[in-house]
Amino acid sequence: MTYDDYNSFCACLPATSHVVQWGGAHVWKVGTKVFAIGGWDRGVEPRITFKVSDIAFEILKGEPGLRPAPYLASRGMKWIQHFEKPGLSDEDLKLYLAESHRIVARGLTKKMRRELGLDPA
Repeated sequence: MTYDDYNSFCACLPATSHVVQWGGAHVWKVGTKVFAIGGWDRGVEPRITFKVSDIAFEILKGEPGLRPAPYLASRGMKWIQHFEKPGLSDEDLKLYLAESHRIVARGLTKKMRRELGLDPA
């Protein structure tokens, strides 16, 4: 997945916003909460970081091309970084990005979810 593919996919998820911050990283948010980060490198393979469930964290953290996300995971947060091949296929990465969006959206207040159109009135 290229950064363009990553940005296009995240833009299709509901109630998202995009900002470039933290040294040029492409940060995607649902409401005010971050659900995906693309960047922090100049390497060939894009580095894409996303939030996961506790179980997914345990499964993914040791897979080739994946690792606990630097900075975030060291603070006890369940974030994974796709940083080199083989990593995840583009389709699997999209599934995890969508799940990250869902996990983060679920953590927003009911009022915020309603305002963003994520919960029916």
